[in-house]
Formats: sequence, C-alpha cells, structure tokens
Amino acid sequence: MDTRLGEMEVFLAVARQGSLAQAAAALRLTPSAVSRTLARLEARLGVTLITRTTRSLALTTEGERYFARASGFLEEFNGLERDFTMGQRAPSGKLRINCSVPFGMHCLIPVLPAFQRAYPAITLDLALTDAVVDLVEERTDVAIRIGPLRDSRLRARKLGHSTMVLIASPDYLARYGTPATPAQLADHICLRFSFRRSIDSWPFLIDGAVSQFAIDGPFMGNSGEVVRQMAIAGGGIARFARFHIAADLEAGRLVEILAPFNPGDGEDIHALHVGHDRMSARVRAFIDFLSDHIQCNYG
Repeated sequence: MDTRLGEMEVFLAVARQGSLAQAAAALRLTPSAVSRTLARLEARLGVTLITRTTRSLALTTEGERYFARASGFLEEFNGLERDFTMGQRAPSGKLRINCSVPFGMHCLIPVLPAFQRAYPAITLDLALTDAVVDLVEERTDVAIRIGPLRDSRLRARKLGHSTMVLIASPDYLARYGTPATPAQLADHICLRFSFRRSIDSWPFLIDGAVSQFAIDGPFMGNSGEVVRQMAIAGGGIARFARFHIAADLEAGRLVEILAPFNPGDGEDIHALHVGHDRMSARVRAFIDFLSDHIQCNYG
C-alpha cells in the first residue's frame, strides 16, 4: 500500500508541475527516480498516463481520469492521517474557484470576505469567465454554473434558480419607445451575446403557447457584464437572468418590458466539483457556506 501511495504521489506531482525535474525537486528525489516510479505505475496499471516529449509532458485521457480520482483519494487519505495524528484542524489550503462574470460580481464576491473571516486558513483563487472550463483540466475545485449541467464527471449542489427578464434603460425607451408586443422588437436594437452557447432567439408566451422570436442587432458582447453595461448606457434591449440585473431594476437603471409575454423560463444555479466520493474539507466548507449565505432564488 505504501508503494502504491508513493507512486500516486509521484504521478500527481508530475501532473501538477508539468516537468519531471520540477516534480523531483518538489519531492526531493532525483529525476531518474521519478521517471522509474512513473514507468512502474503505468506498467502496473497497463495504461499510459503521461505522454512525454523532449520539451513537454501532457496527460492522456486515462491520465486525466487517474488524476481526478487519485488527487481526491490522496487528499482524503492525508487528511485522515492528519486528523488522527495531529488532531482535528480547520479546513486549509488553496481553493480554486471558477464562476461566470455576472454571478461572481453580483452574488459571489460580496460574500467572500465573510467566508475568509470564517476560514482564514483557506486561500481563495477566483477566476471569473463566461467561458465554460474543464474542472479537471484547469485544476479547479469548485465551479458555479448557470443553466443545464452536461458533465457527468461532476457533482452538483443546487444553490437556487433565476427566471429570465427582458429589460432596457429608461433613456433608451424615452428615445425609441417601449415595444408593446414581441413583434415590435424588429424595430428595436437588441443586444446579443457572442459566446458560443448563446442563442439568437428569445421565447415569448403568446396565446398560451411559447414562441421563439429571432433577434438581431448591431452589438454583441462576450460577457453578461458587457451587455449589461451597454443596456444601462441606453444601447438597446437585452434579456438577462433576473439575479444579474435585480439591483438595476430596483434602482431604476433598467426597466422590465414585455412582462405579460414573459414565459417564465429560467436557469438553475449550481455549485459543481469533481466527482470524488469524498469532498475535501475546504471544498465542503465552501459549498456549505454558499448554500447558507447566497440568496439565489429570483422569481
């Protein structure tokens, strides 16, 4: 068992460092010892975990799967050892978080100082992007996703739900008028998203049925915040999850339009982590904190 754990630790070091020499330095071994250990592990498993060239190393598909399982197992094992040899300790270490720009700015960042006060031994590494990242490839501990879940390797805890809403600024409506029906959107400037998963149509409830209306316009933004700022500036009409613009509606910076035609569709909000059987203490602490402190239900 100790030999297998040692092989696992060497593999994880190589995968994280991206170099046999750097992994050897971190483990206080020689590069040849690291290379032999890695070869022994691959021979025992019967698969290639890391492809090697003279200049770089890369995980194979099997290597990525082994990394995801082994990192959680070894962390749990080491945590068990620490708990019984040194007593129970508070969650600690670096926590890598990925989140969309809108949710991060409007919902997550405002509560992070309270999390840091509760868990001072955890170092937060937050990345905000509207691109969907691979948690395993990017070495991310927790991701907050808006919308449908597709990756079966991930485990999720639902944080809430947000309906969608059509909005514009008072300045825009004063200049161009307020559309009374979805069909009148053809005469207005509609703000769109440029990222790959966006859809250039909006649903509306008409005569008891939901119909999709194609939208077009001279402006596209690569993030929700870009489009939100354009809408506040009077640049056009946009469609958002309500959590994103709730404060703007309350302050009067934006106004809801075509509310009678809103079909009531929405998106679930989840905190995701790689599907280990056991979460690390810092991941569990963070997800529990989100469940208790983030108000994500926007009807």
